[in-house]
Amino acid sequence: MALNIIRKATTFCNSILAKNVLSCRRYSVYEPDYLEMLKPEIPTYSMLNVQITGYTYPVLENYQSFIHKIAKIMDIDVDNGWALPPKVLKIQKYKPRSTVVSAEYNLNIYERNIQLADVTSAQCPLLIRILEDTLPQGITLNVTIFDPDMELKRYIPDKALLDMKSMLEDMSHKK
Repeated sequence: MALNIIRKATTFCNSILAKNVLSCRRYSVYEPDYLEMLKPEIPTYSMLNVQITGYTYPVLENYQSFIHKIAKIMDIDVDNGWALPPKVLKIQKYKPRSTVVSAEYNLNIYERNIQLADVTSAQCPLLIRILEDTLPQGITLNVTIFDPDMELKRYIPDKALLDMKSMLEDMSHKK
């Protein structure tokens, strides 16, 4: 009978020890628990692209510097920023009921891109709201997740280099 009580006591103690060990172990098998504590609670966007376009160069430049200041105040990293060459639009106004041009206008459309890094999902709506409310007339704002193809637009192809590459391809095909 004493032996039976000892067996029950040891199984009871073993089950309590096993439960305590399992309940104390909150981390996975391969990673320590402090790595889970280092993960941010708020998700972040790795890279955002703020694209502004407009017809007036000085207004666009001032608004770009304003975006940089707002990002600095909100503790957002400005990773990169660049300007694209202006697009020239030729607009013609015709006389009523004819094909005769009465006026001709050349409009320049300027574009600036700003890359913002590690923007939290809590900061992003606030940033967009501030940028929308302070948007000057004639300026359009577009905020997107960064696409590497968008950055390729800023590089102007070298005509001489492209001609040499085509010559090399022609020479290799002739052999």
